[in-house]
Amino acid sequence: MPSVRQVSKDEKINPLTVSRAYQLLVDEGMLESRRGLGMYVTEGAAGMAQQTARERFINEEWPEICRSITRLGLSVDELLEAYQRSQ
Repeated sequence: MPSVRQVSKDEKINPLTVSRAYQLLVDEGMLESRRGLGMYVTEGAAGMAQQTARERFINEEWPEICRSITRLGLSVDELLEAYQRSQ
């Protein structure tokens, strides 16, 4: 991973914010700190990120989508047809 200073400079973000973000990723097991070498992405981080995104979708986004479907009176057939057209 790029250094905290590099990300801070490139993205014009406070270094403390970058450091906290990196620490969150370390705490979640997605990054590891190697003393004197920097931050490295852990093996399996992509799978963990996908699982986290799936859980967030199911628990946060999907209920709102379901409420919209109900409110709009959409049928399963209409939704499947719209999905097939979008592919």
